[in-house]
Amino acid sequence: MRSRYTAFTRLDEAYLLATWHPDTRPPRLDLHEPPLPRWLGLAVKRHEVLAADRALVEFVARYKIAGRAYRLHETSRFALLDGEWLYMDGEQHTA
Repeated sequence: MRSRYTAFTRLDEAYLLATWHPDTRPPRLDLHEPPLPRWLGLAVKRHEVLAADRALVEFVARYKIAGRAYRLHETSRFALLDGEWLYMDGEQHTA
């Protein structure tokens, strides 16, 4: 999760797509489309192993766009494939 957050801060589309499960991976990301967020920090709230090849990570990522602060609160699903943990999808939480 932390490596994917860092990839978002660096606009590293190649890494994000490489760490996305092929069953749910989009063909491309629009990381360079305005407005670009200024990422401020990541807090991992919970990590839960569901099975040998499934896990959840709950996190809050903070960012600003045009001076306004936002929080992305998500519980992400990960799956182990060929020895690599890959992002499947996530459920966003509202305040």
